Amino acid sequence: MVIQMITISEAITTIKKAENDADKLIEDSKQKSSEMIEEAKEKSKEIIENAKSEAGDDAEKIIFDAETKAKKESYQISNKATEVLELTKNKAINKVDESVTIIVKSVL
Repeated sequence: MVIQMITISEAITTIKKAENDADKLIEDSKQKSSEMIEEAKEKSKEIIENAKSEAGDDAEKIIFDAETKAKKESYQISNKATEVLELTKNKAINKVDESVTIIVKSVL
């Protein structure tokens, strides 16, 4: 009977220890999962920030390229307008010269 009591007592002690170990394991698992969730949140924030930064860089490049293209086109249009203006001015001067010649011939 004493041996059975010791065996039962040892069994109860072993069961209690197993329960405590299980409780500790559960707590450790909860803590680890909380840490993993926090790490995942931080990593996702970092990924999002990097994506935003890269998108901003891409947007800046697109805007810069568009501005450069617009300036180039503006310069080309300005040069073409100056060229057309010069041609028109020269034609007008020639017409004035022709008109003066015609008027002088008419008067004489």
